[in-house]
Amino acid sequence: MKNRTMAKKFGAVMMTAALTAGLAACGGSSDSTSDAASDASSEAAETAEAGTEYNVGICNYVDDASLNQIVENIQERLEEIGEEQNVTFTVSYDNCNADATVMNQIISNFQADEVDLMVGVATPVAMAMQAATEGTDTPVVFSAVSDPEGAELVESNDAPGANITGTSDYLDTSAVMDLIFAADPEADKIALLYDAGQDSSTAPIEAAKAYLDDKGIEYKEYTGTKTDEVQIAAESIVADECDAIFTPTDNTIMTAELSIYETFAEAGIPQYTGADSFALNGAFLGYGVDYANLGRETADMIAEILLEGADPATLAVKTFDNGTATVNTETCEAIGFDFETVKAAFEPYCTAVQEITTAESFE
Repeated sequence: MKNRTMAKKFGAVMMTAALTAGLAACGGSSDSTSDAASDASSEAAETAEAGTEYNVGICNYVDDASLNQIVENIQERLEEIGEEQNVTFTVSYDNCNADATVMNQIISNFQADEVDLMVGVATPVAMAMQAATEGTDTPVVFSAVSDPEGAELVESNDAPGANITGTSDYLDTSAVMDLIFAADPEADKIALLYDAGQDSSTAPIEAAKAYLDDKGIEYKEYTGTKTDEVQIAAESIVADECDAIFTPTDNTIMTAELSIYETFAEAGIPQYTGADSFALNGAFLGYGVDYANLGRETADMIAEILLEGADPATLAVKTFDNGTATVNTETCEAIGFDFETVKAAFEPYCTAVQEITTAESFE
């Protein structure tokens, strides 16, 4: 087990050079409080004392393109706010790599260090932080929690009710399913690929099954809890000759994506997923929120709590409009689709269709 030295200090950021302008969201925030939260850094000068140091502990659930993108953008945005408001955010960051024992040790380290605020990236970390801080006044901000209410992290998205709030990467499952049949109206056997132990997959998988039941379309569930099991599931999907695959914002499948996408591409089976990072790692299509923007919005919530004294109990969870479909053009060609044709088919269902090619991480 790692000890307290496992937390890697990213250091003070006061008076750093100003960074580039913020990334745009894939869609507007659907939460009525988002404008106020986005203004946190501009208003903070009135309430935060110049020169104040704030210690923030961030724990990431697993090393994958989506979650890493969130962490990077939280840190960059906090640097910007620190520069703008003449305060210091000292960030302690670690990744538990889906190990519950390590996760709890990281959180214990944050508590021993008396951090001013904890950040939990992904549902399991948020839940562990919620349990560890229950009955205390340590604020917790989560990110990439698909169903905060379903996970019982908050009483409601509008009024969280305790010391925890954050940003959600809620997936509009019906919108993704619509794309499957826009590209292939004759598809009649759909694979549902996910980790049954991932809370983020529960609601979208149920929604996908309801959607397919309504259409009278056959489907089969394929699951795995680690990469080798996901690889076996991928081979089973090919053997069963499925027409398309749906994967929600599932961290286990995301971690395994680079090891399975070629299996699907060689078999000519398109995989439709719940985040652009899947497409970055080889899946045919990713649909959903902009994870870079999700990280920046999370940082704005951190600033609103620490600099302005906002109460997490009343600070509404931020959700975002889904609408951007990201197509991996290399995989598109490999499975025999013409990009311009599928783009035209998708456009009535999306606010945007963008291209990407395979890589391990975003630049």
